[in-house]
Amino acid sequence: MTELLTAAQMRAIEQAAIASGEVTGLELMERAGRGVVAAIFAEWPALATGGHRAVVLCGPGNNGGDGFVVARLLHDAGWDIEVFLLGDGDALPPDAKTNYARWCAVGSVTPLTEHAFRHGRFEGVFADIYVDALFGTGLSRAVAGELASFLRYLNGYGCDDYRARMVSVDVPSGLCADSGRVLTTHPLASVPAAVLSRLTVTFDSPKPGHFLQDGPQHCGQVVVKDIGLQHHKENSQSTHAGRGAMTRFPHAALILNEPMVRDTRPFFALDPSALAKADGHKYSHGHALVLSGGVGKGGAARLAARGALRVGAGAVTIGCPPAALIENAAQLNAIMLRAVKGVAGLNDVFSDHRINALCMGPGMGVSDESRGLIAAGLKSGRAIVLDADALTLIGRDAPLFALLHENCVLTPHAGEFARLFPDLAEKLAAPATKGPAYSKVDATREAAKRAGCLVLYKGPDTVIADPSGRCSINASVYERSAPWLATAGSGDVLAGFITGLLARGLAPLQAAETGAWLHTESALSFGPGLIAEDLPEELPKLFRALGI
Repeated sequence: MTELLTAAQMRAIEQAAIASGEVTGLELMERAGRGVVAAIFAEWPALATGGHRAVVLCGPGNNGGDGFVVARLLHDAGWDIEVFLLGDGDALPPDAKTNYARWCAVGSVTPLTEHAFRHGRFEGVFADIYVDALFGTGLSRAVAGELASFLRYLNGYGCDDYRARMVSVDVPSGLCADSGRVLTTHPLASVPAAVLSRLTVTFDSPKPGHFLQDGPQHCGQVVVKDIGLQHHKENSQSTHAGRGAMTRFPHAALILNEPMVRDTRPFFALDPSALAKADGHKYSHGHALVLSGGVGKGGAARLAARGALRVGAGAVTIGCPPAALIENAAQLNAIMLRAVKGVAGLNDVFSDHRINALCMGPGMGVSDESRGLIAAGLKSGRAIVLDADALTLIGRDAPLFALLHENCVLTPHAGEFARLFPDLAEKLAAPATKGPAYSKVDATREAAKRAGCLVLYKGPDTVIADPSGRCSINASVYERSAPWLATAGSGDVLAGFITGLLARGLAPLQAAETGAWLHTESALSFGPGLIAEDLPEELPKLFRALGI
C-alpha cells in the first residue's frame, strides 16, 4: 500500500530531516524544483530541449520558493521564463527568499497583483508551460477577492489554453491537501477558486486530497517525486505490508499519533497469498450465507452470492422466503439455497456452525420481518456485511444500531451514510472555509468509531476505516477511473466480494480493502459496457495475473 501523508505529517517529516542535520531546507527545495522539471519533461518530451517559454506563478511561502527553483532550472535549460510573485520578495521565508534572490540574479520578477489584478485579467501572456507555485499544501484559508477571480480565469473562463499546460507544485492552489475540497469564502460560490491543472507534482508521498472529493478533477494527473525523505519517514513509523501501525514520532508526536491514511492500490503486490487456496475441502474455505428478498426481489442477493463464490468462499448459500425458492432455484447452480421463514427459520439455519459470514440488506426490504432478521444476524456474532436496506433499517433504529459489533462491515453510499450518521454527513456537506477542511476520511473514521465496526464509505473515492482509526482510500480515479461501476447492482457485488473474503477468514479491514480493490480492478479489466453480472467473472483473470 502507498502511504498518504497529510500536510502536517509531511511538514513534520521535513522538519525532522532538517533537524537531523542530514539535509537542509534549501536542499529539499532544490530537489523539489528538480522533481517538477523532470516531471514536465517526462510528460512533454518535446519540451526537453531549449527554446520554449514558461510562466511561473510564485506565492508568498515555500511553495513559491519551489517555483523560483523551477524557473531557474528551466532558464538554465535555455527557456524564456516570466516569473510573477504574489506578495513581497523580502517577506518570503528564508529558503524561499534565497531562491528568490538566486532567480533575481538571472531574471526579473513581476508583481502578480500589478499584472493580473489591476487589468482584471492575465492578458497577453502565452507560454508552453504555466507553473502554479502559489500556495501548495500550506493553504489554510480560501482564496478570495481578485486573486480568486484570477484563478477562475486561469481555469479556462478566460482562455482554454491555460489548463492544458498548467503544472501545480504539490497541490493545485486553492485545494485543501488533506480533504481534496476547494476552500471557499462563500457557501453559494458556483465557480471554484482553485487551479485546474493538467499535471500535479508532489513530493515523497501523495496526499489524501489528491484522491478525495474535488482533488482528481483539479490535479489532472499526479506524479510523486522522491526528495530523499524515505529514511526519515521510515524512522517515524513502523513499516507494514498492508497492515502495520503508526508509532509516535519524537519531533511531531501530536501530529503523527494517528495512523496514516493508505491507498489500497498496490495491496496484492504485497500479499497475494491472502486469496490463495492450498489443501482442504470447501468448508475449510468458509461458508457464506446471503439473505434474499421475496418474490421478484432476489436479484441483488444473487449478485452478492455470485461475488462471494467467485472471490473464493468455499460454499455460498442464499436464504430466501419459501415463496421465492422456485425463482431462485431456476437461476442458481453452484450456489446453494435454503428456505428461511422469519427469525425462527434463520436461527434454524444458524445451527449449521460452518456458516461463518453473512450478507444482509440487498433486496431484503425494510419491513419489520427484515428488521428481525438483521437483529438475529447481528446477535449471532458472525462476521456480517450490512448493505442497502439493512443500512436504512439500522439508521432509523437505535436498538438495532446498538447491536453492531467489531465483525460488522457497513457499506453505505452517500445517501445511506447520511441516514446512518446525519450529523457527520451535514458536517461534510458544509462549505469548506479553512484548511485542513473536514474530509471524507474524517467522517468515515468518526463513523467507524461511533458504530464500533468497519465502515466502507462508497464512491469514486471510497474510504475504509475501522474503529481504531486505521484508514485507507480505494480511489477509482486517474488511471484507475472506472465510471462503468455506476451501474445497477455493482454495490451488491462489492458486498458479496467482502462477504466471501470474510468467509475466507480475512479480518474486516483486510476484507474490505481487498474487496474494494478487486471491485475496481474487475471493472477496469472488463471496460465499457460493464453490467454488474460481469464483475465476478473477471476475478479468475485477475487472480491468474496476480499469480494466485
